[in-house]
Parts: sequence; structure tokens; C-alpha cells
Amino acid sequence: MELKRKIDFAIKLLQSIPQDGPIELSYSGGKDSDVILELAKMAGIPFEAIYKNTTIDPPGTIAHCKENGVTILKPKMSFLQIVEQRGTPSRFARFCCEILKEYKVYNRAIQGIRRCESVARAKRYKEPEMCRVYSKNEKVRIYLPILEWTDEDVAQFIQERGIKCAPVYYDENGQFHVERRLGCVGCPLAYKNGLRDYEKYPKLFRQIVKAKTRFYDTHPNAGKGFGRNVYNSFFFQFFCETMDDYRAITTGGLFPELAVDTKKALEEHFGIEL
Repeated sequence: MELKRKIDFAIKLLQSIPQDGPIELSYSGGKDSDVILELAKMAGIPFEAIYKNTTIDPPGTIAHCKENGVTILKPKMSFLQIVEQRGTPSRFARFCCEILKEYKVYNRAIQGIRRCESVARAKRYKEPEMCRVYSKNEKVRIYLPILEWTDEDVAQFIQERGIKCAPVYYDENGQFHVERRLGCVGCPLAYKNGLRDYEKYPKLFRQIVKAKTRFYDTHPNAGKGFGRNVYNSFFFQFFCETMDDYRAITTGGLFPELAVDTKKALEEHFGIEL
């Protein structure tokens, strides 16, 4: 009954959206996107499901979007091009998002944001309808039909409606895992700045190393703290908590003969030649 109440509220919210212009359904390929897509169909409203291609989403994401008839927008720059021009994003500078995902398409958009996903989202998103301002002061009216949904709600709805989600949500036995998340491979908000993602996709990591090397080549003031050595910077990113840790490991401290060769260490860890 609780889920039915939430479904009814979501449908009423969607049906309240003024239809005097196109409506974007922000589709990432993730489970929450599949839920709002189904809800929009149940509500019987006109909309266009749009996927903003980040160029580094997990394999199978694009195919899943096509299966659902989603419009795929090509970014102005690929993620690798962004790294070449601005370096690698971090938890404190996620400039990649504003280029790849956070931009206006239409004046109104439906999004699958849920408060329970993080403390930050719970604080930021208070109401199921809000105004969001993107770069260049572009304003969009945002509708959040599943804002108060839990993981259990999402899993139950997906099961009841027979929704097929992206491959990342299923294990080798075909079992659905609602706790899994679909996001950019190597996202700086993930464990150790995406370490586990790169362990799964080491060839992508090699491409990013090459892109960051080109960034260093064209930006003489970048990476000075790491001796302008791209391997040093990634080693610090993945394996060190502080600069003191990094210096002790890479210099050997009182025992220089124990100093770590960061390029070799990365190659051994990822099982790939860089």
C-alpha cells in the first residue's frame, strides 16, 4: 500500500506538468531512470527521454538506451578530451559533470533523483518540484517523482512492472541487485577515485593516462607537486592518504633503495603496460 501511494503521487505530479512545451525525461540508463520512464508512460504524458552520453558509462549502457527508444545526445567533448584540456577531475573539482551531463535541453525536465541516495541529496532536494539553474543562467523546472522512494520501493516496482534494467545491475546468475549503481567509469566520487572501476576496465585507464600525459605536455605548471610525472599523480590518487605518505613511499625515506617505481607499481596492479 505504501508503494501504491508513492506511485499514485508520482503519476499525479507528472500529470501536473504544463504541456505547453517539450518535456525532457533525463535518462541515464540507470535503474531510477527506468522507473521514471515507466511512470511517465503510466501517466500518459508527452515527453522525450534523453540520454546525455558521457563517453565513459559502463558497457551496455548505450545499447540499453537504444532498446528503450531514448534519444542520445553527443557531448561537445569526450571525457578524454576534457582530461587533455583540464586534467583529471577530483572530488573537489568535478568539472566533467557540467560539460557532459549538467546542461539544459528543455525548460522542463523529469529526473530520477532520490533523497535516500546520499546525505548531500537529502539536504539539497527538499521538494518534488524545483527550479535548477545551469551555466549561463539557464533555468529549468525540475520534477522529481521518486524523490521519497527507497531502494526497496525501486526493486519492488521493477519486479512488479517487469522492467529490464541495464546489464550492470545483474550478476552472473541473472539476479537483480538494486544496491548497484550505474555511473561514469572512474568517477572521483567512487572508491579511491574510481580505482575499482579502472581495475575492471584497465584499457580505459591506459587511455586516461595518455590523455593526462598530453595535458601535462601542454600545461607546464601542472603536476609540479608530483614532479610532473603522470604515474606519480595516479599513484597518489589511488594509494596514498596524504602527501607525507606519498613522499615516504616514492622516496623510500631513510631507505632510498625501497623507493617505489610508480609506473611499474601501476602496471603490476592493473596488469597492463602503460
